[in-house]
Amino acid sequence: MKKASGKNKQANPEKGLSRWGQALFKGVMRLPLLDKIHPWLRRDKTDMRWLPINANIHMPENVPMPLELLYRFIEEASHRAIIDYCGCRKGFKCGNYPREIGCLLLGDSAKECRKYPFREAGVEESKQHAKRAVEAGLVPIVGKARVDNFIFGIKDRSRLLTVCFCCECCCITRFCSLVPLRRLDPLFPRLEGVSIRVTDKCIGCGKCVDRCFIHAIEVIEGRAIIDDSCRACGRCASFCPHGAVEISIEDPEWLEKSYSRIRKYAKHD
Repeated sequence: MKKASGKNKQANPEKGLSRWGQALFKGVMRLPLLDKIHPWLRRDKTDMRWLPINANIHMPENVPMPLELLYRFIEEASHRAIIDYCGCRKGFKCGNYPREIGCLLLGDSAKECRKYPFREAGVEESKQHAKRAVEAGLVPIVGKARVDNFIFGIKDRSRLLTVCFCCECCCITRFCSLVPLRRLDPLFPRLEGVSIRVTDKCIGCGKCVDRCFIHAIEVIEGRAIIDDSCRACGRCASFCPHGAVEISIEDPEWLEKSYSRIRKYAKHD
């Protein structure tokens, strides 16, 4: 079977790591019991979901779009803090996306950030921040991530929900491609009820391969194939020039199920 050459790839999940560093990272991620020892990898400390950014998602009638889940968390939050810049994009000097669009922190612990400049924000300003990020092509990831307590210098009291707005070229989520699926699924699961399929419009141009941060797509025999490591972020559909990637949510209860799952890990109100 003939695969795409992979040349001119824009997504670089291993950016910033040497080959030796990549091999070491992969080896560490495969160590047994690691998720029971290190708090960043414990299943009861992390649950982050990618929200598809596409406006043309096929949905049941009167069912809200995925971005409404984020707006709900913003509206309910006791505190909202906008980080003044994205440390990943600034550190890697991103030239593809705005560096000044940083994370959004929700909950009581949002005002305890120690390592980044931030400002407290109201509901509408926070929604506009999220809207601007999505319009720029950044994918929101919402939930609780134990590593964020370390990144932002916040004690873990399970009172913080993080919303990262990630690019495929610089953000820390690119390292997910180096994590075994058995360890990735419990911590960074797909949003419930989201399905992605490649239609007959696909001509195998490889644009989706270029944009996939997790290396979940290959072009085989002239057609894009998406594997099980896909996190359903929807970036591939956004950048497909032929509209060949279709995203759909069929479960009318998807929002409540996702909301309840994320709330189990941290309180934000």
